[in-house]
Amino acid sequence: MDILYFAWVRERIGLPREQFETQAATVMELVQELRAREDRYAVAFSDLSALRVAVDQKLVDFDASLADAREVAFFPPMTGG
Repeated sequence: MDILYFAWVRERIGLPREQFETQAATVMELVQELRAREDRYAVAFSDLSALRVAVDQKLVDFDASLADAREVAFFPPMTGG
């Protein structure tokens, strides 16, 4: 699965994207796997209220299923202007 990181999430993790093999059934399970990898992931995912997530380019909640997902993207909330 492709995982994409945007804005400060990318800065904290140090990567814009990566391939990740996961057995996670939901976005939250994926986040838990990522947090356990290294401190930089734990820091980036420490406050989920400050993050949004999209699965295959569709905004979802953290309890969303990853069945058949090809891409997950994490990013801060966006504001208009």
